[in-house]
Amino acid sequence: MTEGRSDVHQHQSESSSTAAGRRRAGRPRLRAALAGLAGLLAVTGSSTALAPGAQAAQDNPYERGPAPTESSIEARTGPYDVDEDRVSSLVDGFGGGTVYYPEETGDGTFGAVAIAPGFTASQSSMAWYGERLASQGFVVFTIDTNSTLDQPASRGRQLLAALDYLTDDSRVSDRIDASRLGVMGHSMGGGGSLEAAKSRPSLQAAIPLTGWNTDKSWPEIQVPTLVVGADGDSVASVRTHSEPFYESMPGSLDKAYLELNGATHFTPNTSNTTIAKYSISWLKRFIDNDTRYEQFLCPTPRPDSDIEEYRGTCPH
Repeated sequence: MTEGRSDVHQHQSESSSTAAGRRRAGRPRLRAALAGLAGLLAVTGSSTALAPGAQAAQDNPYERGPAPTESSIEARTGPYDVDEDRVSSLVDGFGGGTVYYPEETGDGTFGAVAIAPGFTASQSSMAWYGERLASQGFVVFTIDTNSTLDQPASRGRQLLAALDYLTDDSRVSDRIDASRLGVMGHSMGGGGSLEAAKSRPSLQAAIPLTGWNTDKSWPEIQVPTLVVGADGDSVASVRTHSEPFYESMPGSLDKAYLELNGATHFTPNTSNTTIAKYSISWLKRFIDNDTRYEQFLCPTPRPDSDIEEYRGTCPH
């Protein structure tokens, strides 16, 4: 088209009839050139077009791993091979733990999640989350607390200390994006994840698992939160814990309530496909801002043999 326009803009001293003649002469050449370009694009695609993966990476640089499917998020392992690193109990602020991380070094940094156990429990009760989540593209830190008797407020502080250790002092700190962090926890560790989210609103995600806390009201929470309860929980019943937690959070918050069917307070301590599926989707959606996982959260899942109830603020 530049060449066509140059035929028109010749010396201003030319007569209008001569210029008009040249315009008419140039049109067949222009049409031929455009037709040739159209044919080339039809066969090869535009030279500036991006492949689907490249376009996604340009739109969201935090996406990690292939496009998800129902089977991929329900699988016991994801696309990344996982390594682990043991952290001594001599560190300050929490009781040590185990870091699980993707071995891949070519995909850039990853988001990170710290996970706390429940009352009287150790990190071993949460170990199954380590490889499961890390293989999907996260750095995961299952921690021991300073005391197995620590209460939720203390566990919340320890979760934040663990995240600070991960991003500042751990052997994999260079693999972590310090702006993309989340917390999880079981029972009092779940109550601790709410405490951590309240104290540090810059977190990107929180997931209390059959959480326990004497504080039932959380209007201060600004962190996208997935509350997981169990219909058969006799320790922290959904009526006195998970449901009030969820309902007290702001209506404007990205939040969801998943009540497991046929489950107990201790269901989160062993490998569970439903917990993994929605935890992965929540962490991906909010830590990685990966909208490819929105399909598993919105519209809200229907009750089935695994889900007693699901509520959520959709769309996110």
